[in-house]
Amino acid sequence: MLIVHISYSISILTSAYLSLITLIIIFIFHNHHFLMRRLLKSFVSTTHHCLLLQHSSYNHSKNVKFFLPNHLTWVRNMATGRTVVGPTNKNKIVVVMGATGSGKSKLSIDLATRYFPNSEIINSDKIQVSKGLDITTNKISMSERRGVVHHLLGEFSSEFSPSDYRSVASDRISDIISRNKLPLIVGGSNSFIYGLLSNRFEPVLDVFDKSNPVQCVSKELRYNCCFIWVDVLTPVLNQYLYKRVDEMMKSGMYEELEEFFEENGFSGSNSASRHSGLRKAIGVPEMERYFEKYKNCTVEEKCRLYEEAVREIKENTRQLAEKQIWKIQRLREAGWDLQRVDATEAFTAAMMTENGKIPATEVAAIWEKQVVQPSVKIVKSFLLD
Repeated sequence: MLIVHISYSISILTSAYLSLITLIIIFIFHNHHFLMRRLLKSFVSTTHHCLLLQHSSYNHSKNVKFFLPNHLTWVRNMATGRTVVGPTNKNKIVVVMGATGSGKSKLSIDLATRYFPNSEIINSDKIQVSKGLDITTNKISMSERRGVVHHLLGEFSSEFSPSDYRSVASDRISDIISRNKLPLIVGGSNSFIYGLLSNRFEPVLDVFDKSNPVQCVSKELRYNCCFIWVDVLTPVLNQYLYKRVDEMMKSGMYEELEEFFEENGFSGSNSASRHSGLRKAIGVPEMERYFEKYKNCTVEEKCRLYEEAVREIKENTRQLAEKQIWKIQRLREAGWDLQRVDATEAFTAAMMTENGKIPATEVAAIWEKQVVQPSVKIVKSFLLD
């Protein structure tokens, strides 16, 4: 009886280690060395776990799943040769932060489509949660989403506070995690991000008010978070933001706002109306002053009013980015572990493309090297912990 038991135990261990050897061979040819080391360390410390290689039938187009220790799942597509990681750890989320226009949405789509396809994105931009004015509020288009599920993007018609966001976004996170998917929180409204993640959230306390000490910021978080801060040096970002405003106006923002005011009228002297809902979005109050006057103006006056409105939009966008960066730095100063990814070189190259100085393929390569790959490394390391 003892001999049978020993033989059975040896058989189990042999099967486990053979599976481990198979997995290591695949990792040698297709993955970074640091991932191998992390896997081996995890396996050695949890020898009571077995590695299971599962597939319904041998088919090169199938995904093969490796169930590893610490509740991680590596999924390998046998057709593309790509290996991606998916967490089954509870309460793990990735947060992509940054100033307006810094490339947060682009990075999140790259991560979700190419490296972490089990991800779903939750918008954390307080203006973009509202329905309407998709161009003015710079919502990511359906084609740009590339099939990635987005939550809280253009879903609400009423005012939406940080407390509201905390409640609704928490429910979405729970739902996403319950389906063994990875929530990506993406957006520039740091008040929403703080309201969602802070364990000690007090709605009446504005932790981003400069009169309040940094000690007011809670370091205790409700989730296990991986923070990626996409940053661009201020002069480069400002240049890009000014250019983006011009492109938005050419892409239908003017017509969108003209229709908005025809349907909803002007706020007039009503201060409450002017500072509520979509009317708070940059571009709305500036262009409202233009549309209120332009019908009774000469062509020359119309041009002057238009140019004045565009200048105001650019300046207010610049100021918004400055405030957002200050809030991010305050969170970092308070002890939040924000990992900065510098996208300056990629943005500089992108703006030189129009002049024909740098081909688009080179810009894409710079973005991949300077922004995407560092972010992938950060997220994979986080999911493996």
